[in-house]
Amino acid sequence: MRAPMSWLRDWAQLGDDVTVDQVAEQFTRLGLTVERIERVEPGWSGPVVVGRVLECAREPQKNGRTISWCLVDVGHHNADSAEGVDTHRGIVCGAPNVDAGQLVVVALPGAVLPGDFAISARKTYGHVSDGMICAEDELGVGTDHTGIMVLPETVDGRALVPGEDATPLLVSPDTVFDIDVTPDLSHCMSIRGLARELAGALGAPFTDPVSLTTPDPVAEGYPVRLLDAACPLFVAVTVDDLNPTAQTPAWMKRRLELAGMRSISLAVDVTNYVMLETGQPLHAYDGDRLQGSIVVRKAHDGEVLTTLDEQERTLDPDDLLITDDSGPIGVAGVMGGASAEVTETTRTIVLEAAHFDAATISRGMRRHKLPSEASKRFERGVDPGAAYSAAHRAADLLVSLGGARKRTTETVTGKVPVMPTQTIAASLAGDVLGVEVPTEQVVSILQSSGVQVDVAGDRLHLVPPTWRPDLVDPYDYVEEVGCKVGYDHIPSVVPRAPVGRGLTRSQRLRRAINTAVAGQGLVELITMPFINDRDLDRMGLPAEDPRRRVVRLANPLADTAPYLRTSLLPGLFAAISRNTSRGNDDLALYEAGSVFLAREGAPTAPSPSVDARPSDDELAQFAAALPEQPRLLAAVSCGAWTRPGWRGAGLPADWTTVVAAADAAAEAVGVTLVRRQAEVAPWHPGRCAELLVDGQVVGVAGELHPSVCQAFGLPARTAAMELDLDDLIAADPGRGVLAPLSSHPVAKEDVALVVDADVAAEEVRQALVEGGGAMVESVTLFDVYTGPQVGEGKKSLAFALRIRAADHTLKDAEAAQVRDAAVAVAVERFGAVLRD
Repeated sequence: MRAPMSWLRDWAQLGDDVTVDQVAEQFTRLGLTVERIERVEPGWSGPVVVGRVLECAREPQKNGRTISWCLVDVGHHNADSAEGVDTHRGIVCGAPNVDAGQLVVVALPGAVLPGDFAISARKTYGHVSDGMICAEDELGVGTDHTGIMVLPETVDGRALVPGEDATPLLVSPDTVFDIDVTPDLSHCMSIRGLARELAGALGAPFTDPVSLTTPDPVAEGYPVRLLDAACPLFVAVTVDDLNPTAQTPAWMKRRLELAGMRSISLAVDVTNYVMLETGQPLHAYDGDRLQGSIVVRKAHDGEVLTTLDEQERTLDPDDLLITDDSGPIGVAGVMGGASAEVTETTRTIVLEAAHFDAATISRGMRRHKLPSEASKRFERGVDPGAAYSAAHRAADLLVSLGGARKRTTETVTGKVPVMPTQTIAASLAGDVLGVEVPTEQVVSILQSSGVQVDVAGDRLHLVPPTWRPDLVDPYDYVEEVGCKVGYDHIPSVVPRAPVGRGLTRSQRLRRAINTAVAGQGLVELITMPFINDRDLDRMGLPAEDPRRRVVRLANPLADTAPYLRTSLLPGLFAAISRNTSRGNDDLALYEAGSVFLAREGAPTAPSPSVDARPSDDELAQFAAALPEQPRLLAAVSCGAWTRPGWRGAGLPADWTTVVAAADAAAEAVGVTLVRRQAEVAPWHPGRCAELLVDGQVVGVAGELHPSVCQAFGLPARTAAMELDLDDLIAADPGRGVLAPLSSHPVAKEDVALVVDADVAAEEVRQALVEGGGAMVESVTLFDVYTGPQVGEGKKSLAFALRIRAADHTLKDAEAAQVRDAAVAVAVERFGAVLRD
């Protein structure tokens, strides 16, 4: 909301000693963040004066253009002739609307207009042009460039004189506050609301521009029928004989411009001006184009409407419409229709000032993607008590500025909704805020906010004003008191931590995992938890994959991502793609977070009322509708892990990077991961491994399928890993107790086994572990060989065995016996041959 200081002073009688900084400080204390303070000054320097065109001769040019050679009287700025006699200035003007007798704005030589455009006498079109007759956009006071500015003969009852300074007529120095209004302070989307809050904070008198009380329903004016409860009040006031050529006065144009709106026509400008002033959106209909009664109803299937932006829109049955006998003439509270639009020939205007349900307008505005100044106010909540006064305020302005005649008959259909009452303890505000607030101060604060307060002993009976729909709950009033007392006056008290509590085992292990993975050199991300069907398709997930059990959001942030994620990988893929597209190619990223898998046959969650706590049955339905929410850990790497340099070649950030991260996560828990070959989307079927703990699959790692890399815009051979943290932590709850270390030396034995090429190395390693028994401390694969020395279809696997006894030093024969026992199991199980 943009609020000019001069406009605020119209309704809040601020003293001359009140500074801009004080006003900004008070707005901020009230919860109204002042985003920017804009000082409005003329955008030019030098002589810009009033001139009168005495003569105007049209001169067609060879280039097809017609210019006007004008003789202009600029008073005491007229040029001196060679004989010392004042002469009028000759000026070349290309505007089509210049004519003799007009009062115009003239920039004289020496003036510098916006854009650093210096004015000087120069020869053009065969004449010496001694100045420039200005258009709005050339001075920066508007956007119109269709013609020059034509000034009125009088301003505020004073006749304009050629030669006088034009600056006060065009620009009044002012200050504009650009204020971020939160949804709970909807009344501050108006000069009225801001001035009221400012006057209360500074203790200044306030004059309410909403001065008329809404009368009982009357149907003497234009006929109106309300067929839907989303419109409880509709006021229609009609004016006749409007002068269609009447122009919006400069002061109104200026205020609209400072408030961020452009001038369109007198009728539209008046409705916008009153909306900004009172907070009540208005709409003007051409009374001669209306057909029959105005009816407010919901849309029918198949109805269409051409809105003021000349777009044909298909209406939804939930849209609230303004209609007449011809059909829809506007989407209520959002945008009017073209069929009853006010035009340059309109003489009869029906003014609409209505109250609409905020949720209905909000849904309609978002459904049609039609944000407007009116809908922004209606969706937050508009004061229904202002509708009647605002309609008459607009009608009176059309009478005074456009020569119109206001009809004595009017229509008021419906009534102002009754505001909810509340009774609270007088001490409630102080008890909640933790600071003493006397009852007299509480009453004074609430009354200054417009609340009707009746004191009955230690109880306060409260009725909020019509412009404060946010005051419903007792604690809404506590918040109001706290805001007006000043949050800076409320002490901060740190709550005492209860004893005997700490992190759970799961929380400690998740933190340890996060630290371990970050310690591997990966960078943590937190991505948005939303996906779409295309993400799952690009991952190549089959139809039966559990990750296709998506949960659709009822109100997604974006229609392009309506589901909760079932995998962390799409978010990381998007981060990789975004970084590599900007030249950041060497990446190792990870994320830990929840995914959401829909339960088979889960019911739809209910939509309970917000005026009371959900019932036990509703809570049970909520619980049954909740999706599964396992916690996962995912990592993606590409590019170089270490870059090449003078010390040698670099290392790639390949599958080893993500596998090492998985191993680090498992080690932080106290378990060891086992890998076995697998085929799981979105990984490459030949370069993918399942990660197991005690035979249970807890994750997958490897290189991504080339088609997945292409679909997501990832570098070739990008590697990824995804672990189920819940399964990893629960794999062996007894882990964490360290076994005693043996003080006896380790015996090292290496074996090389020739097996079929399709035998997994991990299965051979497990066979050696089982065959070696308890004294085998570790078995590690350190070499794989294929070639003529082992034969076609064979491979050689070399393992390092570490053997240790707990109670004595092993002899060579004992170590060899353990080695032979380990090899025997591999020979029996896989037909392995010990290689010399």
